[in-house]
Amino acid sequence: MKLKVCGMKYIDNIKSIADLSPDYLGFIFYAHSKRNFIGKIPELPEHIKKTGVFVNEELAVVISLQKQHQLQALQLHGDESVAYIQELKSHISNKVELIKVVSIEDTANFEALIPFEKEIDYFLFDTKGKKRGGNGIQFDWSVLNAYPFSKPFFLSGGIGPNDAQSVKEVEKKGLPIYAVDINSKFEDKPGLKNSIQVINFKHQL
Repeated sequence: MKLKVCGMKYIDNIKSIADLSPDYLGFIFYAHSKRNFIGKIPELPEHIKKTGVFVNEELAVVISLQKQHQLQALQLHGDESVAYIQELKSHISNKVELIKVVSIEDTANFEALIPFEKEIDYFLFDTKGKKRGGNGIQFDWSVLNAYPFSKPFFLSGGIGPNDAQSVKEVEKKGLPIYAVDINSKFEDKPGLKNSIQVINFKHQL
């Protein structure tokens, strides 16, 4: 199972977490987020995929930042339409992974995801909260038992240092869980990840 550490903000911390060899590092390009990334992403090992997180951003901005930072994955965390995604795909390399976030409250409308399935590489299931991500709250993962697709997904939303076993229980159900996305529960302050908690979780996973 892959590990994504999202909401990276501070250069020294980015380097420290990169040394732990996660599969993805997420950088949030959203001014309303406490983890909004500004600056230049330091050089990372090739196997770590730099992921840009966007919320209803103008296409030109997403395309520009993808090229500027050589982002290898784009996470769409807003209400982006199928047409938006198709247009985005026409401007970027097909090697750039596209992740569509689905916010879940009590139930999930999987039928609404059918048009997106063929356009993206992964879904990411997060908890619907007051903020667009980073709420530190888990949704009821049993909702995913009804997931009807083979499309692999990231599991996100309030996952903490003691949740590795619970994540593995989801995997045992035969669901196509591809990666775990961690953020606020592994922080000493917004954007500053705790290296010890991250590496311990990675080993447990």
